Amino acid sequence: MTKKIRISLLRGICQLPAYVAYSKGFLAEAGIQAEISIAPTAWMVPQNMASGDIQFAVIPWTRVVSSCDAGIQLRVVCGSGIEEAAIVLQPGVEPEQVTKVAVPHEGGMKDLTAMSLVQIMGWQDAELVRMPSGDGAILAFLGEGGHAASMIEPYATILEERGLGRTIKRTGDVWPGAPGCSLSTTAKIVDEEPDLVGAMVAAYLRAARFIEEHPEESSEIASKFIGVDAKYVFKALQNNHPDVNAIKNTSAMDKVLDLMIERKYLNGRPEGFAETKFLSLAESC
Repeated sequence: MTKKIRISLLRGICQLPAYVAYSKGFLAEAGIQAEISIAPTAWMVPQNMASGDIQFAVIPWTRVVSSCDAGIQLRVVCGSGIEEAAIVLQPGVEPEQVTKVAVPHEGGMKDLTAMSLVQIMGWQDAELVRMPSGDGAILAFLGEGGHAASMIEPYATILEERGLGRTIKRTGDVWPGAPGCSLSTTAKIVDEEPDLVGAMVAAYLRAARFIEEHPEESSEIASKFIGVDAKYVFKALQNNHPDVNAIKNTSAMDKVLDLMIERKYLNGRPEGFAETKFLSLAESC
């Protein structure tokens, strides 16, 4: 029996397994009739999941944690993005000259990476140009509203390739192996429809393996969702590759949680938000 679902996605390298799973028919072959919705920003997605409008999403796992803290019970079921945020400097600007940093809405990996690197780079006195989305932070950077900006791939690669910026640090320089955007669903679906979650994760894992074997074709697929030329996606894949096992890196995740608590994004340390049994089962098949 085919199950109809809606999946909320963003635009970025971190979303590639979802793009491929949908486009190559892996979801359909798993008995899932999926409708894709591209969200303008991640922080709006949890509420849509809570209302039942969206059944699955690929969003930062930190958004899942924040939602659980606020009473919206979501679960991370498979990794996707890894070490995904990059700090990009304006051409000709040296790190010691930075006085303004463009960052997106609080709580995502782009924001958290920036907050950590502000300390490491000695930018504690820099003005934070807070924008409502990652796209907004990039536009602020292009409009010279910030000497530096936090963003994901393929946008950092695009700026470098076009001579509009240079990447100086990534999430991996702070938290090696840290997951970013991850395949997520609601606790209700995990509890009541485990076969659906298992099929979704298996298709996602199949797509991740396809990306490993066919990066050029995967880049062409992704370009249609992201809206950039496939050559930039292919180049970005060399710097930032999806990893389904990223959500098993609990040591890196604990450090991110520490920062979230320090910055009062969370009221306390959450538990039970990551459900890895479906991934382990899919990997064993």
